Amino acid sequence: VALLDVLPDVKAVAAGLPGAGHVAGVADLADPDETRVVLARLIDELGGIDVLVNNAGVLRLGPLLDMTTDEWDLVFDVNVRSMLVTTQVAARSMIAAGRGGTIVNMASMAAKQAGRDQAHYAASKAAVVSLTQATAAELGPHGITANAICPGYVLTDMGVDTRTDEMVAAWSATSPLGRCAEPDDVARVALFLASRDAAYCTGQAFNVTGGMITH
Repeated sequence: VALLDVLPDVKAVAAGLPGAGHVAGVADLADPDETRVVLARLIDELGGIDVLVNNAGVLRLGPLLDMTTDEWDLVFDVNVRSMLVTTQVAARSMIAAGRGGTIVNMASMAAKQAGRDQAHYAASKAAVVSLTQATAAELGPHGITANAICPGYVLTDMGVDTRTDEMVAAWSATSPLGRCAEPDDVARVALFLASRDAAYCTGQAFNVTGGMITH
């Protein structure tokens, strides 16, 4: 496994994974040149790549009329352009190896149903879905599949300091299952899409929303 993140502690995370041979690199995904160099080095250290999971992203909220172009650009640079860059690097390696591969892109239910104060975020995630579909169409002849995951409200550690019990209750009420997603709910779908069990799935945007979104 290779991990790529902007946070230096990603190396400690890789070292703590079960097994041996894991590698990690630090790069700002908003910087395409740095991303290309570091990802190519990690792929070389691993001896190739079979699965790419694009999970980097930023969330910014704010009214449409107050949004700056700098804020818009940052969201698109990290949420969309970084996926183009990593996909190009990884896919070239997959094609050269001649054994196909799998790409999993993290989108959001906001790609299918945007809400208030999230114009840049929702638009970026819709772009992720379109990029995924185009990737599937172009790379399919090389045996490479590409799919997107559209999570709903996920109770990650990142949001623990900002969400309240009232917020979680309100979000949970929008799901027929009566709860928000746990990170494992999303991870299991990513694992499925990365496996041979999903070999005939490509160009899809899979909801992991507990029924909050059904299209």
